[in-house]
Amino acid sequence: MDNIIEVSETTFQYDVLQRSTEIPVVVDFWAPWCGPCQMLSPILERLADDPDYYFILGKVNVDENPQLSMQYSIQGIPAVLAFVDGELVDGFVGMQTEGRIREFLSDLIPDETEQAISDGKSLLATRHWHDAEHAFRDLHDEFPHRADVNLGLGLALLAQGQACEALAYLQKVKDGRELTQTEKLIPLAEFMCRTAESPDDVADLEPLDAQYRQAGRLLLHGNYEAAMDGLIDILRQDKRYRKGEARAVMLGLFELLGENNTLTRQYRNELASVLF
Repeated sequence: MDNIIEVSETTFQYDVLQRSTEIPVVVDFWAPWCGPCQMLSPILERLADDPDYYFILGKVNVDENPQLSMQYSIQGIPAVLAFVDGELVDGFVGMQTEGRIREFLSDLIPDETEQAISDGKSLLATRHWHDAEHAFRDLHDEFPHRADVNLGLGLALLAQGQACEALAYLQKVKDGRELTQTEKLIPLAEFMCRTAESPDDVADLEPLDAQYRQAGRLLLHGNYEAAMDGLIDILRQDKRYRKGEARAVMLGLFELLGENNTLTRQYRNELASVLF
């Protein structure tokens, strides 16, 4: 794998210090006889091959490169050091959980990237959906597998009624803290996408199904209040409508609008009164 390299004393200057000016380089100091090293190395190698993380993993055999160990005061292994812009910026010694290693790696992402993501989230929070879409599309070009980027782009598109495209991005979120939020949004995106692809004619539908389709049409046009009125009315008639799908759609709307939104607070209370 191109992003996992063997590093020696003669190649350290280029492979680690120089390359770290373009991409973070994480150096794994290890030895064949070290048991914890054999446990840690596969985790680092798997994460180095994970497209959600953007770094080079350099492997240093301490037995073959004693000068590097002395230079960086390696007194115990496994030892992991991170380099950014030619400088040592962080590190740890000993076996760590995968969750801790993921946090360690996330901290290495350049500050400008985190700022761009924060700016995108601010646009979402202030309902500047079109601007948020453009911000997250730019980020997606560089980080197509990051969960927060796919979630942000999915939210921006969903709020603009582009449900089918939004669904494709939301479905890319497979883990991380974004997964819980995404799981709430997917039923909403699926419903809106299905509605967008359905015929306008509801003459052949049962009354409740016709009302449900109309709620979907309202959502596609951003008329959330009228849509939620329709969904609440459906749930009053059938709490388990479509095996709980209408309820899941409501919860997705709350997630889309945010907990501080007036409609979320109002209709969350109405939903509770209907269901319980």
